[in-house]
Amino acid sequence: MGTYVVTGSASGIGAATTHLLEDEGHTVIGVDVLETTVRADLSTPQGRADAVTGIRTALRGGHLDGIAAVAGAGAHLDDPGKVLAVNYFAPVAVLEGLRGELAAGGEGRAVVVSSNSAGTAPLIDETLVRTVLTGDEEAALERARGRHIELPEEIAESAPSITAYASSKLALSLWVRRTAVTAEWAREGLLLNAVAPGAVLSPSVRSAIPPDTDPDNFPTPIPLGVFGQPEDVAFWVHQFLRPQARFTTGTVLYVDGGTDAAMRPEGSPLPLAPPEEAGAAEDAAGDGEGTRGP
Repeated sequence: MGTYVVTGSASGIGAATTHLLEDEGHTVIGVDVLETTVRADLSTPQGRADAVTGIRTALRGGHLDGIAAVAGAGAHLDDPGKVLAVNYFAPVAVLEGLRGELAAGGEGRAVVVSSNSAGTAPLIDETLVRTVLTGDEEAALERARGRHIELPEEIAESAPSITAYASSKLALSLWVRRTAVTAEWAREGLLLNAVAPGAVLSPSVRSAIPPDTDPDNFPTPIPLGVFGQPEDVAFWVHQFLRPQARFTTGTVLYVDGGTDAAMRPEGSPLPLAPPEEAGAAEDAAGDGEGTRGP
């Protein structure tokens, strides 16, 4: 049996993932702001450092078979800086901080929970995404809290931090794809993937929508006509953590009832751009403030 870390283990997708692993007989080191194996506030650098230290203490010198970085903060929160910190800087810090423990076993698995809003939310701040990916947390938090995008009133009421939320999830997905193929991960036998849920009835989503909301009246289409449950996402997190998932890395898997496919039917896969076009696109992405509007 293996040893796994699950952040956000006290509720929602994290709790469902913990149950799946424990049902198989694995040891789970849970990390959460609520009572669990390691109690830590992942919204702060000190809290993340405490989490890594606490996990190492719980390991007693052993190695990790996998990490599920599930903890997240929803768009319904009023503090976009906290949303950004928990959704991006926390999983990156935990995974980078424990990469050695993952590598020690030779077959480490890591999974983060992103979101389909990385591709379906129209209010992403591309400047914020670029800033986040530089690793400058102070500048990123300042940008996030600056509210550079004017939200429509109906969105501002229910999801005041939607820009920070969607931007952080896009940055996290990009980090996964960039990091998974580096020698420090791929050639060390470490697999890194992301699961991107849609409208899943996690605690944060339940707090943001009326309990009798009809899936067909949700702001984004859900072709299956039902909301997801935490267990639906936990199933795929669990699959990525299994030893048999040995030839999959750098993948972002949408678990959203078909939302991404309905909104972006030609969004993926995309043909590889000719070299001259790719270079021009990179140059354009590096200029200006950049905000993705509706």
